[in-house]
Amino acid sequence: MAEKHKLIEYANGPSLQEINGTVDVPKDKGFFKTLLAYSGPGALVAVGYMDPGNWSTSITGGQNFQYLLMSVILMSSLIAMLLQYMAAKLGIVSKMDLAQAIRARTSKSLGIVLWILTEFAIMATDIAEVIGGAIALYLLFNIPLVIAVFITVGDVLVLLLLTKIGFRKIEAIVVCLILVILFVFVYQVALSDPNWGAAFAGLVPTGKTFATHPSIGGQTPLTGALGIIGATVMPHNLYLHSAISQTRKVNHADEKSVAQNVRFSAWDSNIQLTAAFFVNALLLVMGVAVFKSGAVKDPSFFGLYQALSDTSTLSNGVLIAVAKSGILSTLFAVALLASGQNSTITGTLSGQVIMEGFVHMRMPLWLRRLVTRLLSVIPVLICVMLTSGKSSIDEHVALNDLMNNSQVFLAFALPFSMLPLLLMTDSATEMGNKFKNGAWIKGFGWFSVIALTFLNLYGLPGQIQAFYGDKITAAQTTQANIIAWVLIIGVLALLVWTLVDMHKGNERLKTSLAAEHVDSTYAHLAKMSAAADSEEEFDKEATAERNAEQR
Repeated sequence: MAEKHKLIEYANGPSLQEINGTVDVPKDKGFFKTLLAYSGPGALVAVGYMDPGNWSTSITGGQNFQYLLMSVILMSSLIAMLLQYMAAKLGIVSKMDLAQAIRARTSKSLGIVLWILTEFAIMATDIAEVIGGAIALYLLFNIPLVIAVFITVGDVLVLLLLTKIGFRKIEAIVVCLILVILFVFVYQVALSDPNWGAAFAGLVPTGKTFATHPSIGGQTPLTGALGIIGATVMPHNLYLHSAISQTRKVNHADEKSVAQNVRFSAWDSNIQLTAAFFVNALLLVMGVAVFKSGAVKDPSFFGLYQALSDTSTLSNGVLIAVAKSGILSTLFAVALLASGQNSTITGTLSGQVIMEGFVHMRMPLWLRRLVTRLLSVIPVLICVMLTSGKSSIDEHVALNDLMNNSQVFLAFALPFSMLPLLLMTDSATEMGNKFKNGAWIKGFGWFSVIALTFLNLYGLPGQIQAFYGDKITAAQTTQANIIAWVLIIGVLALLVWTLVDMHKGNERLKTSLAAEHVDSTYAHLAKMSAAADSEEEFDKEATAERNAEQR
């Protein structure tokens, strides 16, 4: 009789058990053949760095400050590479994803708090995907927004189909969608003939990069930089990478096999994140070169789509000629739809990872996706219905504000994934002496974690003020600042709780490993003693083993 499965089951096994260790990798083959076998997880991770939430921040940054914020995109991408490398390494070496590792080192109550916090962060990113997907459907097929929002729920059927075809094919589909997005923006930027010298010069940060003036369209270089950083590094990517890095088969008894997995996973991740960097850089270049300076008054997806078909906003004759055919705006909408579908896959897998890791619950991927998407659809539908009687511009602005304001949850959740990740990969107890972070990775890691945490919390008052709209009063500003500071104090208190629990958990692990070592040593000595012909022979063999260990 076939085993009957419940919709929600207890889960405390390997991370993403259905795909864990299912992909074969070659041994003693050439570099490129081996790299091909490991390629895929990095693409799923890179998707989070080019999702719809990144688009308006990069394009608006280019419109307002030319190439000044290119350096912010570069720095964010380098930090992302470092954090994703550590996440993949944690999963491969410890055989636990980040959620499982945190839960194993912390109390049950803290685990539940962190799970809820991370769920909110995933829902925040899902709101951006709902908005991006619905707008893409509206722009491409003229489907009313309310109906388009409901259609985005139907992507659960796509996910259900993908789960039947195998993980390698899912990775291939994601790579193809990334290439579509990359092609669209390469094509549009190539037509615009940008000033590449100024673009490359913008990769070097200056004192103006994080300045609080000038203010253009209500944005300063600092707020523009914070927007790009906030939209780039997302907590769910760290949980996801620590899980899907375990899809490749590895012999954990063989240190060389583990080292190969870590090495090629890093290559895969860095190559794919480099592609994400180019997409985000091209978006900023679009803001500078495709449109006339200050021409884009509406930074929402609607406004960008219209600007790509409006010859008065474009910067040169070639773009104007192509725009008349409607291909520029159509390609933009296609790329937006591809971005939303990519995020569907990664968001669902991330949600499953944190649910299994933090609260040991598992549900089918299609059900997980359906629940998350329906919850994310609610605020979007409310926003659409509240603005249905107003002008289309008001509706567009409201949706854009909802997408940007939803990202506030990322500022809360990010430190609680970065800090434990750094602590565990720094630890020889967790990783062993060979795989713990080296001195330079440790130094850059701490700099990145502290800097990102500071910038996220520093930008929190501005994010809370954004909830009040453009015409905020002095009283509302004061109220927003009070709310922000209460939240900042709450985040810092929760961080202290996490640090204390992580330290206690690490000490428990040290004690446990020491006890296991003593027990195994006594058992080994007893076996040697029984096999030795004399006490002198036993002493000789024990001394030889001790000297070998010291060497």
